[in-house]
Amino acid sequence: MQKRRWKTVVVVRKVLSLALGAIALVALLSVHIHPGFSPSAAITNLPTTHYEIGYQNLQTEGSWNQEFSRPHLTKSPQSKLNNASGALDLDKLWKQPPNRDYAPCVTPSPYYTSPPESRGYLLVYTNGGLNQMRAGICDMVAVAHIINATLVIPELDKRSFWQDSSNFSDVFDEAHFINSLKNDIKIIKKLPKELATATRAVKHFRSWSGVEYYAEEIASLWEQYQVIRAAKSDSRLANNNLPPDIQKLRCRACYQALRFAPKIEAMGKLLVDRMRAYGPYIALHLRYEKDMLAFSGCTHDLSPEEAEELKAIRENTTWWKVKEIDPIEQRAKGYCPLTPKEVGIFLSLLGFPSNTPIYIAAGEIYGGDSRMGDLRSRFPLLMNKEKLATAEELEPFTNHASQMAALDYIVSIESDIFIPTYSGNMARAVEGHRRFLGHRKTILPDRKTLVRIFDKIELGTMQEGKNVANRVIDIHKRRQGSPRKRKGPISGTKGMDRFRSEEAFYVNPLPDCLCQRESQYRNSSSISR
Repeated sequence: MQKRRWKTVVVVRKVLSLALGAIALVALLSVHIHPGFSPSAAITNLPTTHYEIGYQNLQTEGSWNQEFSRPHLTKSPQSKLNNASGALDLDKLWKQPPNRDYAPCVTPSPYYTSPPESRGYLLVYTNGGLNQMRAGICDMVAVAHIINATLVIPELDKRSFWQDSSNFSDVFDEAHFINSLKNDIKIIKKLPKELATATRAVKHFRSWSGVEYYAEEIASLWEQYQVIRAAKSDSRLANNNLPPDIQKLRCRACYQALRFAPKIEAMGKLLVDRMRAYGPYIALHLRYEKDMLAFSGCTHDLSPEEAEELKAIRENTTWWKVKEIDPIEQRAKGYCPLTPKEVGIFLSLLGFPSNTPIYIAAGEIYGGDSRMGDLRSRFPLLMNKEKLATAEELEPFTNHASQMAALDYIVSIESDIFIPTYSGNMARAVEGHRRFLGHRKTILPDRKTLVRIFDKIELGTMQEGKNVANRVIDIHKRRQGSPRKRKGPISGTKGMDRFRSEEAFYVNPLPDCLCQRESQYRNSSSISR
């Protein structure tokens, strides 16, 4: 009996030894077959597409928006993730805000009527950059309806800082614009020849005016003139207290009729598809450009020579009224665009890992490669138009600032997250459009609070650790594009300052153009109309 037990033990030992030997042999073979495999290597093996390779061959080296090599991606100290909890953290970062069942509602009411035969022609000279002009054009559609005018296709601004020679049809789909609004106003491409030399009433329409001003004061000009010319188009209509059908018309004009030209739409879609190849992406409106820094008087981290250059631009631009600006005070109040370095710190504190794809929606960054270094060191996967497309593909748009801005607009609208570093015209337009499309995630940095944190980090009195990250995350929980009604004027403000303090209509078209759909959790009495 004892001998049998001993034999059994010996057999079991032999079997176990053979099994262990087999396992060791398999492990040894796998090392020789895959000598270079590692998790980090798997991350860096992103697909290399033909257009990126071709573009690199055409460009000179040395600029952040020209050179591009696949980076070795690691996670930032603030976003060390592990297993299930890490996946949950990333899901939370990219999760869209609840839209509370809001949906566009821009159909005219039963009381809305198409205007009778027009009384004359409205000529519009738009002013500003792309998004300032877009808002102005949409306001002029509403004005044409109010004063019963035939709208002549607006003239785009060719005299501003950007010196863009583009015509309306170069930037927008002219035929779609005319056809989409045919039940609201009549639109023609050119003024009739017989009126080419007719005397015109040239008016600077009063800023932030209501229906009464246009229906009475401006419409009375038809008694003497057949043609009225609007010398400026921006901020000509009030944000609030307009008839619901006029507000809905503004939204139809902005979000349905004013579509970009087919060639721009096609190129924009191509850029979006190429960004999507890298996964969910952030569109970063990095407004760190010469014109914005000169206009705002912001010189933080700039050399004395650069500060003087910007001051000279401001002094020589006649329509910029404020010439003397205290840059330290300006920044402390949160009136300056975040620098590329500050953006890198901000994104890290929010918890974005360093392999996050980021599309830079901007023109030429002031200071070029040297200014982008800190941001690029944290987030190597920085892309823009010039990286995603070849020089040949971009050639039709390159010398036209409005068309290039339109491409950035499309990629920003379609991004998983949009982050503007300054609340300028594009930032506000994209935010409003994303709200209209379903309250897509838009993170609005609290610049006033952030610059105090950045300064403490710079001085070494605060560390980029968990406590600071939690504070920044908490500050921005309610700044991510969730549905809310448009903000009215700041209490105590009067006159023009009262209108200036209001949230602009195109920043947030709720409640005028968004209605809550009935759901199983909400009875009909709570639905906004």
